Amino acid sequence: MQHTRDTNLFAVFFSLALHAAVFALASHDPFGFRSQPTEKRKAQIIYLAVLPAPPEAETTIDQKPAAPSGSPTKPDNTLAQVPVIPVSSAVTAKQPASMAAPSPPTAEEWAFAAKYTNKNSKGYRYGWGQQVRSMMGTAVEGPDQGVVRFRVEIAPNGTLAKLDTLWTTSAVAEQLARQAIENMSPLPPTPTGKPLIFEKTISFTPYAVDGPPSYQDDCLPDTPVFRNPFAWDGQSLQVRPETAQNAQFDPQALEACLRQLPLDSIEAEMARDQRVMERWGQRQ
Repeated sequence: MQHTRDTNLFAVFFSLALHAAVFALASHDPFGFRSQPTEKRKAQIIYLAVLPAPPEAETTIDQKPAAPSGSPTKPDNTLAQVPVIPVSSAVTAKQPASMAAPSPPTAEEWAFAAKYTNKNSKGYRYGWGQQVRSMMGTAVEGPDQGVVRFRVEIAPNGTLAKLDTLWTTSAVAEQLARQAIENMSPLPPTPTGKPLIFEKTISFTPYAVDGPPSYQDDCLPDTPVFRNPFAWDGQSLQVRPETAQNAQFDPQALEACLRQLPLDSIEAEMARDQRVMERWGQRQ
């Protein structure tokens, strides 16, 4: 019993002595766990000196040194001097576009227009506008060009009964058109023998041409005018209008209309195609 107690005490003292020795060695050993302070790096300052470029030897094509005889020649990589072509400072002014006045309708065209009653005397209306434009002269690009739209009333004997300007984009174009209408020679009587009322646009521009109309579809029924069925003025009774139906021609009226149709001309078809292309923004 006494021997076991002595053994335990010896083990305790030995453990304490071992820990003390380890602690002492760790506190005084230079390779211990203490972190050594690192020395700070000194800042290094670098100075750069920019030296001027050496002067280049000025050589021209005529002053090249001659290569010694017998030595191999090397390809010349220098750029050849390109002669400078002087550009004239005077710039030619752009000539404004212009378009001469079209020729007036011929006697044959007026004879046809005086008998054509379809589509509110379509031929007569076109002939009147062509006659006015031919008397207005050459259209030149500039502030005087423009478009004017009239509301016209022609008496049964062919004389002008009333003329109203609906709108215009040029006072000069309106003045020239009115002057041409006042000086217009007597026209043939209207095809129906009644007053002819219509609206006509006269274009006094260097790019618009009012070509001859096409008559091939004049006997077809008119397309019904679209009206918004939901439109309401806010006061009257809301009544949805009925959908308009295509008008049907009487057989006798259709036969009379077909007899008036002229032969299709190449000029009329070309003018129609040009109007369609301009409508969709494909001008040539």
